[in-house]
Amino acid sequence: MAENVLVIVESPTKARTIKRFLPSNYTVEASVGHVRDLPQTAADIPKNLKQEEWARLGIDVENDFAPLYVTPKGKSKVINELKRKVKQADAVMLATDEDREGESISWHLVQVLKPKGPVRRMVFHEITRAAIESAIENHREIDMRLVKAQETRRILDRLYGFTLSPLIWKKIAYGLSAGRVQSPGLRLIVERERERIRFHRSVYWDLKADLFSPQDNNRLVFEARLQSVGGKRVAGSKDFDSTSGKLDGKADVLHLDQAAAEQLLHTLQSKPWRVLEVNEKQVTSRPATPFITSTLQQEGNRKLGLSARETMRAAQRLYEEGLITYMRTDSPQLSSEAIGGARRAVEQLYGSDYLCEQPRQYSSRSRSAQEAHEAIRPAGAEFVHPNSTNLSGKDKELYELIWKRTLATQMADARKLQVSVRIGVEECIFGAAGSRILFPGFLRVYVEGKDDPEAALDDKEVLLPDLKTDDQLSVDAMDALYHETKPPARYTEASLVQRLEREGIGRPSTYATIISTLYERGYVRRQGTALAPTFTGFAVTQLMENHFHYLIDYRFTSEMENALDEIADGSRNHLDYLKQFYLGEDGLKQQVQAREGEIKPEASRTIILPQLDEGTEVKIGRYGPYIVHQSNGDEPVHASIPEEVAPADLREEDIAELIELQKNGPQPIGVDPDSGENIYCLVGRYGPYVQLGEKSDDQPKPRRAAVPRDIKAKEITTETALKLLSLPRSLGSHPDSGKEIVANTGRFGPYVVHDGDFRSLKKDDDVYSIGLERALELLAEEKKGRGRRSKVLKDLGTEPKGNKKIAVYDGKYGPYIKYGSKNISLPDDKKDEDAIEKLTLQDAMALVKAGKKR
Repeated sequence: MAENVLVIVESPTKARTIKRFLPSNYTVEASVGHVRDLPQTAADIPKNLKQEEWARLGIDVENDFAPLYVTPKGKSKVINELKRKVKQADAVMLATDEDREGESISWHLVQVLKPKGPVRRMVFHEITRAAIESAIENHREIDMRLVKAQETRRILDRLYGFTLSPLIWKKIAYGLSAGRVQSPGLRLIVERERERIRFHRSVYWDLKADLFSPQDNNRLVFEARLQSVGGKRVAGSKDFDSTSGKLDGKADVLHLDQAAAEQLLHTLQSKPWRVLEVNEKQVTSRPATPFITSTLQQEGNRKLGLSARETMRAAQRLYEEGLITYMRTDSPQLSSEAIGGARRAVEQLYGSDYLCEQPRQYSSRSRSAQEAHEAIRPAGAEFVHPNSTNLSGKDKELYELIWKRTLATQMADARKLQVSVRIGVEECIFGAAGSRILFPGFLRVYVEGKDDPEAALDDKEVLLPDLKTDDQLSVDAMDALYHETKPPARYTEASLVQRLEREGIGRPSTYATIISTLYERGYVRRQGTALAPTFTGFAVTQLMENHFHYLIDYRFTSEMENALDEIADGSRNHLDYLKQFYLGEDGLKQQVQAREGEIKPEASRTIILPQLDEGTEVKIGRYGPYIVHQSNGDEPVHASIPEEVAPADLREEDIAELIELQKNGPQPIGVDPDSGENIYCLVGRYGPYVQLGEKSDDQPKPRRAAVPRDIKAKEITTETALKLLSLPRSLGSHPDSGKEIVANTGRFGPYVVHDGDFRSLKKDDDVYSIGLERALELLAEEKKGRGRRSKVLKDLGTEPKGNKKIAVYDGKYGPYIKYGSKNISLPDDKKDEDAIEKLTLQDAMALVKAGKKR
């Protein structure tokens, strides 16, 4: 008789997928993440340990750094169910993810569940029949080296954060924090902002000529740019010093201003133009390496607009659905199975001409890469075409990105013909460049994204006519062009991940968490796709630089990661490392104790910015950043800085305007003709806003409306203010429910709402004039969610009385019923496919009435 085997994974989705490939004597259950962790709050600490000095830290430093593990809130029910299933099983298979965290979860499961029968560890990098059968056949013991490496990482993070964060609370503001990889990551963003503050703009001019060859029957017009005058190269952006705005003096160049450029244009227009030299060369370009975690996050950001966290969540779903290999990897290696699958797909879709002659293999240049792992690719030996999946939205787009990039690795090189032409007119040399794709090769499938828009142009064809030396050319048009140098670009999530990887800060699996933490702590804000530091982020970095610089030193942080890798491979003792880091002569505990008294709160809350005049300071207060200005012995003036203003964007004129507004106090900009109350334009923590009337005991919350970013506060008129204050607008009652429909604007733009059901307005809709009829049209449309859209497992129709839709969806934490705007969990006995298929509308309504909310 076959033994009953309990397989434990982390998530219900993974459980459903893996179940398809297991024999009938195997039962699969989900732990739904971690079953133990360090205490998060004082309430988590067991009563018998609350008096222990080390308990709040969660680590008994004096007892070999023994961690205190507790069961997270809400996990008892899951653990009790797993314990019941363990007692019924003859053996337990732990099938958590194959990385350090997965190994750690498996170890904690054993510690909590205490199975009496055999315990086996099965690992796989994809959820396919072959991979699962191989994992069962080749099961192993829990790797305690990986467990210790993960535990050491967790302890280090706790020691770093819990030792430094309270210090930052005292010296700057409550609720702030420091982190082992978070703080060096923040320093990168702050240093880039400082470069932008120091930046001085330079202006330069050049000429552009649109030319054609009279011998060319097609009269193809092409562009040529001025390169030199009288043997001197014309200055470009790279010739200027970014901090002084002047030429850096590294080369003898000609700096053209507007007058000189226009004079030159006037001189050259009527002169003869001649081809001096034509150079052609063939170049080949090779496809990008297969995806690893960091490059997937970068491309997800560049091409799909996903944050690092959104990319990893989508990839996790694809992995758990059995569509891709494991998504946390730093190895670009492809298995022979993957290479075969990619080559077959290329040949079927594009023909053998598009295959590279020999299978192309990749290896990592990173010392820490684990070559036993594989790159992120479509799962299995036969890749599922994106159109053959049941995916939609960003999940499908990300899968297609992975599918295309994997196919491209086994495709022929792209071949291009590059042409450069030197053109003479008087004492000036112009240059033109063209490129033509001779054979597209892998470009038929995939082109790697670029952070630099100008670099992205390299992959486009630029055609030139057939030119030969001494050919005469004619001018179609000429322009003198104005240019100005640009400050260093702020990091995007993609470019930050790239820099973190280059500096060795964190590991690919931690990048998404680093960036998310910076957002959550209020240290960084999004400005479009860029990451701009807040003044609070500046202050925290400034304190760390002044007093604990070595802790945010990039090399030190990288060496910590290498040490953790050495603990994982058994070449370093974890206890020795922890003692040296925390208790050593120059350890963290000693450093904080020695320096805490030297750190002055007032100095820590004051941000040093070079653009501030004497007598003006920026400080961090309880309600955010503010300016303190004092001149000629007057009383100091305090003025809030809107949170949306980044440090490098705080200009002298902005500072003067904020100070002036604060000095003069609230000045009415007009009067409301209906109420007779004054209208004010004020500046608060979140930027400028308009207000109707004054704050009083009778009116503690006067009506307010935010001023849109594209309107300056000093340009607000009475008419504009009244328009802004007209929101929210009542449009009337819904004909079915009788409930009010309202138009308003919010975090994601203008919208209409009815009974908690929101719809964004379209581009042509105006929130100030939209009527009831148009609002009803929008509310009748299918709602489009942000991020992941849950998959419909069964549509149960419409509930007869309330006329609300009801359906079963596949959610992040398992199947659930959606009834109108409410979500209700399915009981455990109704979560499998057969039970969902048998579920009726009446059954679903009974569950809704029972009120078991998801």
